[in-house]
Amino acid sequence: MSATSTEAQPRIAIVGGGPSGLVLLLTLIKRGVPATLYERELDSNSRAHLGGMLDLEWDSGQRAFRENGMEHVFKKYSRRDAEEGRICGKDGVPVFRHDNTEADPDDLRNARPEIDRHVLRDILLDAVPKDAVQWGHALASTRPLEGGQHELTFTNGTVTVTDIVVGADGANSRIRPLLSPAVPLYHGITGAEISLTPAVAALPENHAISNGVGKGSCYLAQDGQVVVLQRNGTGRIRGYFWQRNPLEWTLPRDAKAAKAVLGGMFADWAPWVRRFIEQGDEDAIYVRPLFHLIVGHRWEHTPGVTLIGDAAHLMSPFAGAGANLAMRDGLELGLVLADAVAKGVLLKEREDAVAAWEENMFVRVERFAALTVQNMGLFFGPDAPQAAIKAFEDAQAADPA
Repeated sequence: MSATSTEAQPRIAIVGGGPSGLVLLLTLIKRGVPATLYERELDSNSRAHLGGMLDLEWDSGQRAFRENGMEHVFKKYSRRDAEEGRICGKDGVPVFRHDNTEADPDDLRNARPEIDRHVLRDILLDAVPKDAVQWGHALASTRPLEGGQHELTFTNGTVTVTDIVVGADGANSRIRPLLSPAVPLYHGITGAEISLTPAVAALPENHAISNGVGKGSCYLAQDGQVVVLQRNGTGRIRGYFWQRNPLEWTLPRDAKAAKAVLGGMFADWAPWVRRFIEQGDEDAIYVRPLFHLIVGHRWEHTPGVTLIGDAAHLMSPFAGAGANLAMRDGLELGLVLADAVAKGVLLKEREDAVAAWEENMFVRVERFAALTVQNMGLFFGPDAPQAAIKAFEDAQAADPA
């Protein structure tokens, strides 16, 4: 990033390399607007084993690819068969199934193809210049300067001054305090992620697990407990086992002891679900508490800084909206900034445009944030899984797309 700037060619810093930050960077670069993304991870291989599948919809996640000339890339790496979804009780027997097997494979308007999170990241990284992403840059502090500029200091000693800084740095954003006092709120639900390696998942003796999960996602809910299982493109099957617990709840460090605790939590569930825990990869067990930002989170526009993705509207995964909203944020903010640069507008006009985008984002996101809280109540409530199924069917009837 250059040492000086003009209003027409601002210095743009993106903090955080998740889907929202990478889509923002891609959108700017594709339109000839330079920007730098700062990511705390050491390289692109960091945490590559983490993350489940993301179902991207036409008007948000898919749109980010389409409007950046990469629809063909998304089609190549996304998985239509993984759109299959099942909802079960704790007996592991599906009481609801959903798939798009009869849909036109080339028409994605009413589809939500799945893509592994790490595959999505690799695609986006491959589409931007390598020097536009600065790895190993954990943000240490920010300091507001005159005219909407900000000084960013990183733990590795790097210091830079920006005209626009975008916080795309997730739930515990270091940029958010510049705009809002909001902090993540605990949902009262925690549990663990555990997964089967591709080799273990493919074993004949684990056929019941594979058959139970299906080709895509399987949701099991009953008695205040929820299990979500997803089949990654690599063949790994990833599972999330949740129940209401205090935030302090944790698992033993010893993997076998941790699996014994999880097995006890779900002792009366289907044999294939219990076997999933027993067969879990002992090198990949993680405690997974669920947090969110208050529904309706917003801030007064402040020149030179904004938020996208989880930094702006953290929510649980129970509406399938987080990644889609994050990618739409990155795309639309990128279009706003690129348009301002192309027109050479003055600082005030650019900031007015960003403020208008923020207002639209607040309205759009609030509905999904509320839906997520509602869905969580249904999945963890006394009438699960039937109440969750009814809500899904009602939503489909109201909006078949």
